[in-house]
Amino acid sequence: MTDKVKLPIAIFIVLILVSLSLAGTGFYLLQKEKAKSASLQQQVDDLIMKQRIVETKLVEYKETISKLELDLKGAQTKIDTLSNELDKETGEKQKALDEIKQLKVDLEKQKGLRSDLETKLNQTQRDVEKTQARLKDLEDKKAQLETKIKELETQAQKAKAQGVELGTIVVGPEGSASSQAVTAPPAKEVKGLEGKLLVVNKEYNFVVINLGSKDGVKTDDIFSLYHNNKYTGDVKVGKTHDSMSAADFISTSTKDLVSEGDRAVQKTK
Repeated sequence: MTDKVKLPIAIFIVLILVSLSLAGTGFYLLQKEKAKSASLQQQVDDLIMKQRIVETKLVEYKETISKLELDLKGAQTKIDTLSNELDKETGEKQKALDEIKQLKVDLEKQKGLRSDLETKLNQTQRDVEKTQARLKDLEDKKAQLETKIKELETQAQKAKAQGVELGTIVVGPEGSASSQAVTAPPAKEVKGLEGKLLVVNKEYNFVVINLGSKDGVKTDDIFSLYHNNKYTGDVKVGKTHDSMSAADFISTSTKDLVSEGDRAVQKTK
């Protein structure tokens, strides 16, 4: 063959070889792309599956979130309630603390008052004991005074009984003796009854006079007292017996100026 014929054949063969090579390459690439596409499809399917799983979990998570939100609202409500109760308890606690503080102050005050009361009670008990002792002493003195008054009344009655004067014996003209009562000369007229002090009690401000109701002494009569013929003051009769009377000092200063045996002269109205 000539060179002109060989050249187209050679070109044709080259083209065929190039076409086969390209076809082979294309088939290889196609198979490769198919494999890649199948891999991608598998990945897509996996992704879709995963997406569905994720969506399912998302729904579950949403439900869980909704439930948690409800629980959170409930918990918040409880927190608010507890917070209010805590505030209330805090206020009550503070109030209780203030009351306790005030109670402590009151307790200290009560302790002070109790101490004062105990002191006053002890003092009162001592005063009561003193008063009881004084009362007993007064009762003893009263008994002694009553005994002395009775003795004085008895002595006064005996003295009056023994003081009756007998008539004077005179001889008549015939020389016979006869008994004739002679009247004593009248005593010098005085303003009232006159007696003396039998008892002077300076502690209770009274005196006892040896004149009583039988002598005409009455309650509220006034007697002037004389010590060594010197006027010392007046007393007022408060109680009378048959032969003696108890009289109170009109002025308390008088008791320091008198003594038993002083004269007592009744004032006339």
